[in-house]
Amino acid sequence: MAETVELLENMAAISAETWDALACPEATTGRPVDPFTTYRFLSALERSSSTGDGTGWQARPLILRQEGRAIAALPLYVKTNSQGEYIFDHGWAEAYERAGGRYYPKLQVAVPFTPVTGRRFLGPEIYREPLLQAAIALAEKNGLSSLHVTFCTEDEATSLVGTDGTLHRVTQQFHWENQGYTDFEGFLAHLSSRKRKMIRKEREMAQGHGLTIRALTGDQIEAAHWDAFWSFYQDTGSRKWGRPYLTRAFFAALHHEMRNDVLLVLAFDGATPVAGALNFIGRDTLYGRYWGCLADYPCLHFELCYYQAIDWSIAQGLSRIEAGAQGEHKLARGYLPSAVHSLHWINDPGFRKAVGRYLVQERRAIDEEIDVLTSYGPFRKMSDEG
Repeated sequence: MAETVELLENMAAISAETWDALACPEATTGRPVDPFTTYRFLSALERSSSTGDGTGWQARPLILRQEGRAIAALPLYVKTNSQGEYIFDHGWAEAYERAGGRYYPKLQVAVPFTPVTGRRFLGPEIYREPLLQAAIALAEKNGLSSLHVTFCTEDEATSLVGTDGTLHRVTQQFHWENQGYTDFEGFLAHLSSRKRKMIRKEREMAQGHGLTIRALTGDQIEAAHWDAFWSFYQDTGSRKWGRPYLTRAFFAALHHEMRNDVLLVLAFDGATPVAGALNFIGRDTLYGRYWGCLADYPCLHFELCYYQAIDWSIAQGLSRIEAGAQGEHKLARGYLPSAVHSLHWINDPGFRKAVGRYLVQERRAIDEEIDVLTSYGPFRKMSDEG
């Protein structure tokens, strides 16, 4: 039967039931693989004005229908900048515009402000290519420079590369893998003696500030905790990228609708929260997202963001932690480099060839970097007697 394509005005134009049946059908028997393409997450971004007018992210969900029934979908956005993407194409934009082209607006299949690998082609696998071709046709029809599918799964990338000239890009970030550890000491036992000592010293220092550290989820999280975390988030955001992407209303939506998807690790000075780390919980993975602190507490960042996350993940039997973008400092703390995948379609054939050549060279460099960084990881070698 013939499929038809519908471009929605926003997430509000589709029901949560219809969207989630495509985005996370496994959630009928437990947690979704990850919460980021769920209706509640994407809708919270939209309703809180974290996306929408003036943000550079305009949601235009693309729905594939068969006899009126939604059978597949893309979390598609019209982008007017390259902010909040984490697989950066600023250099491409500058080169495109120096050559006389108009790079923005462009199309982006992504979860805004979320450098987390996950499914981008929502629905049965057989509809991946029709979805991609529909998005490319949309870009072509509107004379847009490009279409980008960021933080897709490796399987999505390898199955779709080459479709209408689509390019495959590989970058990397740092992930922690649970090797069947029974507790944090079991994890430490797999590290070299020097790294074990370093981590124990860091934990001792972080826990020696007289603070109380609590890992909270579900109904343990109080509305007032978000007031504190909002202050942490604003402080970190203003120092890192000038203007935090998320609004206060987004965190209110998390409290009301996604408390069970969240692990909030807070450090208290008495009854007052002074630092915190926000994580999201997937079916088998913990996703570290934001951190902030209102005073200088040496090593507290490592404790809240990495070591508490490891403690909690081991206790819950999770297999991995994805700690977000960047940060080679994660390597010494047991987070090893892992490949990240994206797909890119460039409208102009000449520019597409140039980007393709660049991606071949970049891929070689990334593969080599992953190999080198992994060899410098903290885990014990056969010759390590520590």
